[in-house]
Amino acid sequence: MSDAQETASNQQAEMDAMYRYQRHIYDLTRKYYLFGRDRMIDGLAVAPGGSVLEVACGTGRNLKKIAARYPGARLYGFDISEEMLISARANFAGRDGEPIFIAADATRFRPERLGVEGFDCIVISYALSMIPQWRLAISAALDALNKGGSLHVVDFGQQEGLPLFFRTALLHWLARFHVTPRARLHGVLQAEAGARGADFRFETIGRGYAWHGVITRA
Repeated sequence: MSDAQETASNQQAEMDAMYRYQRHIYDLTRKYYLFGRDRMIDGLAVAPGGSVLEVACGTGRNLKKIAARYPGARLYGFDISEEMLISARANFAGRDGEPIFIAADATRFRPERLGVEGFDCIVISYALSMIPQWRLAISAALDALNKGGSLHVVDFGQQEGLPLFFRTALLHWLARFHVTPRARLHGVLQAEAGARGADFRFETIGRGYAWHGVITRA
């Protein structure tokens, strides 16, 4: 087994252990502090029949929102945790247009695994702060975009407009769940967009509580 495969295997085991029971209350608890997700979904502008992939889709909460907001969109999702995918599939059980779900590593994913050449929209919501090699995940997502497609990222910011005590307490609490807000997220997204000749848009949410970036391929 290569070092990359061993790292992915270890992370999968760690995530499965963490979410085996937590997945049952995940959506109920996260709605109070994962801000900006619905705002991101409203800005996807998915064309009829367009394809949307969620990287690290978790319980499928965002994909359910996307399905309701953009009827007819072709939906796909993957997560490194098989435990989370149990909840994702259950959330779509008996519904028309169920997404195609697979288990995959965000840093080494290829669209061919889902039977397509690329996607019109790719969403990464509060996942980069949990992926150790998060910059590779961004590159892999951009590589999987169709021409004219867009990558939408929302995640924890640096709380730059909030009191220091709030940031200190938040970081301490997030660390308990293996979450590390990426201080270089803006710079990495901007550099990736520049290297690819892509359009880049960025905004802060809640005085820097969350960051939202969009890269659109030419």
